Amino acid sequence: MTMIQKTDSRALLPNGLRDILPPDAAFEAATVENLLATFSGHGYDRVKPPLIEFEEGLLTGSGKATAAQTFRVMDPITQRMMGLRADITIQVARIAATRLAGSPRPLRLAYSGQVARVKGTQLRPERQFTQAGFELIGAEGVDADAEVALLAVESLNSLGIGLVTLDLNSPRLVPSLCASLGLDAATTGDLRKLLEQKDIAAVADLAGDKAAPLLALAEAVGPAETVLARLDALELPQEAAAHRDALVALTRRVMIRAPETNVTIDPLEHKGFEYHTGISFALFARGARGELGRGGEYLSELGESSERCRGVTLYLDSVLDVVPRPAPDRRILVPSDLDRSTRRALVADGWVTVPALGAEADAVEAKRLACGYLLGKTGTPSPV
Repeated sequence: MTMIQKTDSRALLPNGLRDILPPDAAFEAATVENLLATFSGHGYDRVKPPLIEFEEGLLTGSGKATAAQTFRVMDPITQRMMGLRADITIQVARIAATRLAGSPRPLRLAYSGQVARVKGTQLRPERQFTQAGFELIGAEGVDADAEVALLAVESLNSLGIGLVTLDLNSPRLVPSLCASLGLDAATTGDLRKLLEQKDIAAVADLAGDKAAPLLALAEAVGPAETVLARLDALELPQEAAAHRDALVALTRRVMIRAPETNVTIDPLEHKGFEYHTGISFALFARGARGELGRGGEYLSELGESSERCRGVTLYLDSVLDVVPRPAPDRRILVPSDLDRSTRRALVADGWVTVPALGAEADAVEAKRLACGYLLGKTGTPSPV
């Protein structure tokens, strides 16, 4: 058999793309199925959108936020532009608004699949990776917010990830506050960047005599048990106060119902939540590179259809960093002519059976094929 050398150009892949090899591919697949089983157990039915679809459907409404990350190709049949999905959330919202428009609300849908993006990031250099998530469509209020946030945490806990950090945000709070203060769009954009960088002195200089509520908001960032009362006590204009109240209500609900979860609050965070219209959140765990996932409220708009949605997307490349690895498979070398009933019994008992395929079924061959056991002549597995 010809071996591919490391320098062979046939083995090279574009930046951000990689082959996933054994046993990692199986580990990822099993993890995805565990997540989907958890979603299903909470009433979320699986859907499977296509990998590629027409551009106008993929990038409409909140899908515009993914336009810069979308690969585009020409459909040779229709001569129309198509997009390779960079995020599955928008596709699920499209399914809900079209194929499932007549289904009762709230509608609960789950999904998994590969996405491709034009560019990676410093924390996530991969340009192709697996997403898994769920969407709650046509529901509003703190009950809906809490269902999504708590299920996101529960799904990660079900994988054996212990302490999960839920970072709660309100990406519309700062723009709403700035509008109430009479600040223009350009100034608001500059202030958001400065607040995100926690450059308090620059915020005070730029906002001048209108800086006080912004500076007070910047003091409400941190562990929920420390800053929640501070955030709740802020005097804010009506619209900004409504965003704050929703954030406070969800924080309290999560702290009561999932006391083992590490809850933090950052009402200044907005990067990556461009299409979210209400409370949003990010999920973290020690040992993971970057976020395990993101979620929150958004508005699904397709033609004349408009629905409030909430959902979460988990990034499997990050999730797998912190999921406990299973014990290695029990691999056993068996004779090629082993009867089917015996082999089925071994598989049912948890063995991975590897046929010798004409070679001598002995300890040497077992070790060569990474089998820790050999099926002896007595029919009993023996370690090698």
